[in-house]
Amino acid sequence: MVSRKAVAVLLLVHVAAMLASQTEAFVPIFTHSELQKIREKERNRGQKKSLVLQKRSEEVGPLDPSEPTEEEENQVIKLTAPVEIGMKMNSRQLEKYRAALEGLLSEALLSTQNDE
Repeated sequence: MVSRKAVAVLLLVHVAAMLASQTEAFVPIFTHSELQKIREKERNRGQKKSLVLQKRSEEVGPLDPSEPTEEEENQVIKLTAPVEIGMKMNSRQLEKYRAALEGLLSEALLSTQNDE
C-alpha cells in the first residue's frame, strides 16, 4: 500500500506541473541583483569604448562632423543587419493571437511580393 505522504507529494507535483504548463508568464533566469551587475558591466564596457574612441579621435585630429567615421558606418551596418527571430507558441496562444499573426503574415507576404 502506498503511504499518504507519497500520494500527497505526487498530487502536489502533478498540480505544480499542470500549473506550469498553463502559465504564459516569464520565468527569470537571473536574480535582480545579478541583472544589475550585468548592466553595470555593460555600462563600464561602453564607457571604456567611448574613452578609447575619444583618445583615437584626439590623436587623429578634428574631422569634418558631417562625414561619418568608419566605426559609425560599421555600427550602422551591424544595426541594420537582418535578424531572424523565433518563437514557440502552444495552441491556446495561437488561437488567442490568431488575428494579429495573420495580419503580420499578410504584411510580410505583401512586402516580399512588392520587392520582387
